[in-house]
Amino acid sequence: MVKALHGQPSFAEGLAQATVTLERPRLLIAAPRLCALILFSLADVTDAFAAEVAKGPSEVVFLAQLIALMVIGRLLGEAMNRIGQPSVMGMLLAGVLLGPSVLGTLSPEMQIAIFPKNPEQKAMMDGISQFGILLLLLLTGMETDLKLVRRVGQAALSISLSGVAVPFLCGFALGQLLPESLLPHPDQRLLTSLFLGTALSISSIKIVAAVVREMGFTRRNLGQIIVASAICEDSVGWVIIAITLSLAEAGTIDVASVAKSVLGTAIFLAASFTVGRRLVFFAIRWANDSFESDFPVVTTILVIMGLMALTTHFIGVHTVLGAFVAGILIGESPIMSKHIDEQLRGLILAFFMPVFFGIAGLSADLAILRNPELAIVALGLISVASLGKFAGAFLGGTIGGLTRRESLALGCAMNARGSTEIIVATIGLSMGALSQDLFTMIVAMAVVTTMAMPPMLRWTLRRVPIRKSEKERLEREQQEAKGFVSNLERLLLAVDDSPNGKFAARLTGLIAGQRGMPTTLLSLQADKKSNGSDSRWTQTPARRR
Repeated sequence: MVKALHGQPSFAEGLAQATVTLERPRLLIAAPRLCALILFSLADVTDAFAAEVAKGPSEVVFLAQLIALMVIGRLLGEAMNRIGQPSVMGMLLAGVLLGPSVLGTLSPEMQIAIFPKNPEQKAMMDGISQFGILLLLLLTGMETDLKLVRRVGQAALSISLSGVAVPFLCGFALGQLLPESLLPHPDQRLLTSLFLGTALSISSIKIVAAVVREMGFTRRNLGQIIVASAICEDSVGWVIIAITLSLAEAGTIDVASVAKSVLGTAIFLAASFTVGRRLVFFAIRWANDSFESDFPVVTTILVIMGLMALTTHFIGVHTVLGAFVAGILIGESPIMSKHIDEQLRGLILAFFMPVFFGIAGLSADLAILRNPELAIVALGLISVASLGKFAGAFLGGTIGGLTRRESLALGCAMNARGSTEIIVATIGLSMGALSQDLFTMIVAMAVVTTMAMPPMLRWTLRRVPIRKSEKERLEREQQEAKGFVSNLERLLLAVDDSPNGKFAARLTGLIAGQRGMPTTLLSLQADKKSNGSDSRWTQTPARRR
């Protein structure tokens, strides 16, 4: 197969022949062709890659792996976006394409040459993957809006509790019924069951919020309840996962290890949302106001994430909880402007996201589903995950006072696993809580539920009528959003002791106080000359509030 690929045009020649214009309707045709051209170009240097790997760990092969995952992941991600699917699915499929599922079947020699199995070379990619997990959880935490949860508290609480409990019980029961051949450690079935239950109960905030935003439901009552419920489920899920993984590290499940994990998690959360919140706010503001070099706040955010991840590790809880909580605190910081958020988000989305999900796709060998028994188990897993999540969310919506149509839309929304499920499965595989076959089945389940969710949610949301009071609120908020004040991020106030200065200070306090907006106060004093004809202004040091 490799020899046949050598007869194809080189990558540069293929691009010249393609003359593809990447317009919106034509990209769906262009993306697969470009991916094929990249594979043909890699085939030209397969022997060179194999020679590099034979010498030991190779940075050349490592660089080629990163480039392939980024380029193919971005192309397929863009193609997925054009058909109304999350781009993360395209990045995951890029890994499947380059892994044993596709490339390994068509050309095993080429696949092994580009992605060799030797531990040293794999360790280089694993390091990027593990740091990518922390950054993705940091981003997830930054997108967690606790103020929204407080606004729709009662409904979101009932939905999240039932939305976690029902699929968790279903996943736990499934873990107890799995054949021993699918368990990484048959003597630790309870641990695998706990992890499987947790994995099935968590939803993807990013995908849920994206579809709700696309449908124009961001400010609708139901849209806020859906996003708030996903936030609550995600937060609870990551706490449970951190505890479960700490039990996996302990190797045994007993009263002492459970108590240590629960107590350590409780202490960490309490300290983070009290003293830790103030420390994070101070560190970000100090970096923003004290440094003149480029991107000091981004560096500070990454350091905060690393320190909190290390803290959770040393208290016996997995690092994912520290990164997630760090994201929540950073996202609530008053100094976090859209500009800083975009700087950090660009780093994560441009590099770490396509690489991480590509690596996850590489780890999944979908060829195992040719086995009828494993295919049946995979279908059972998808069915249990979907029905459990839908039933839990529908029940919670009914208890929370939603109508049947609203509960139906809620159940469809909560069924999207997406990126969150892939992160959970990757952690479980690395910790030994999941076998390779179980990991592949969970990846397949995440792909199926995520791709099915957007059209189902769009269909149900279109059938949810708008109430009169809700319509009036939306019209009022739309008018307010057109104003100048709603777009302010920080205030700079230059005042003196005159009545006008005092009035400006009072007005600024009303605006900034309600929104928690950071304000820099510049105090001016008038130094009049003896003849009184003019005055000279002097500036005192600025004070930040």
